[in-house]
Amino acid sequence: MSINATLFVQCIVFLILVLFTMKFVWPPIAKALDERAQKIADGLAAADKAKTELSAANKRVEQELSQTRNETASRLADADRRAQAIVEEAKARATEEGNKIVAAARAEAEQQAIAAREALREQVAALAVKGAEQILRKEVNAGVHADLLNRLKTEL
Repeated sequence: MSINATLFVQCIVFLILVLFTMKFVWPPIAKALDERAQKIADGLAAADKAKTELSAANKRVEQELSQTRNETASRLADADRRAQAIVEEAKARATEEGNKIVAAARAEAEQQAIAAREALREQVAALAVKGAEQILRKEVNAGVHADLLNRLKTEL
């Protein structure tokens, strides 16, 4: 065989191989490559979407944390105000109770002073009667002279 015939047969076999490859081998490989490229594109799109969702979730978390901090601060301020109000109320009650105790003590002291004055008046009246008895050198009857002794008590 000549070199030309060998070259011609090799060209024909090569063309048959190219046609066979293009008809039966190339489409599944191209399809697999296209599917792989689509999966990669879908993965990249999902990654981008996940990044945006993560960014949005981080923003929401920051907003909620900020809101929670604000609520906590306001609740603490309310608790402080309530505590101050309770302290002020307790002080007011204590002052009121102290005033009541002082008023009761004053009233009791006033009653004791009145009782002491009455006792003193009676003692003075008894001394006056004894003094009068000694001056007159005779006995004074308390029952007979009750009106006179009562007037003497009121004058003292």
